[in-house]
Amino acid sequence: MVCGTGYFSYPTAEFTWALVLAAARNLPEQVQSMRDGGWQRGLGTSLQGLTLGVLGLGNVGKLVAGFARAFGMGVVAWSPNLTPEKAAESEVTAVSKEQLFTGADVLSIHIVLSERSRGLVGASELAMMKPTSILVNTSRGPIVDEDALVDALRRRVIACAALDVYETEPLPAEHPLRSLDNALLTPHIAYVSRQLYTVFYQDAVEDIAAFIAVSPIRVMD
Repeated sequence: MVCGTGYFSYPTAEFTWALVLAAARNLPEQVQSMRDGGWQRGLGTSLQGLTLGVLGLGNVGKLVAGFARAFGMGVVAWSPNLTPEKAAESEVTAVSKEQLFTGADVLSIHIVLSERSRGLVGASELAMMKPTSILVNTSRGPIVDEDALVDALRRRVIACAALDVYETEPLPAEHPLRSLDNALLTPHIAYVSRQLYTVFYQDAVEDIAAFIAVSPIRVMD
């Protein structure tokens, strides 16, 4: 028997948008320059008028789409089962997979990992993207072919990847992603917030107490 805990999607969606902003405005480079005693480096990109592509319009994807609209972005989405009607409910335009990759200035991944989605973003998909585009993944690492992504970043096929999830976690110290100046990397913390952890631990204690009392709660199928 497995008893679950509560969960909500806001922390992951908020963190996704933090990565979008950090990548678009080159924040890691600017912060490092200040730490090194320097000043402004490089040139950032404003999001107003650009297009966010959402790969997987579930709970997190819908929230991220809302953030994008607040920043004046157009939003398109694709997933294998997404219909134009479902997309319209979230004020999003459903497009084909090819249109998603070719049209997005920022592509954010929110699809569930399955055998069908494993390696879904590979060399051919990355080649469709604009050379100025940003790829963001706070879903699951294996959705993206990491070898293809490393190659695309090295050759500047896309401008940047902002990643919170990886094929192997923790990310090995010698992994080539760590050495790329156009890879913004965080250690799988998109969901890590004080509020969500409070829910996790309180519910876990309640689950244990209920199980001991032979009256299990939040039993998962």
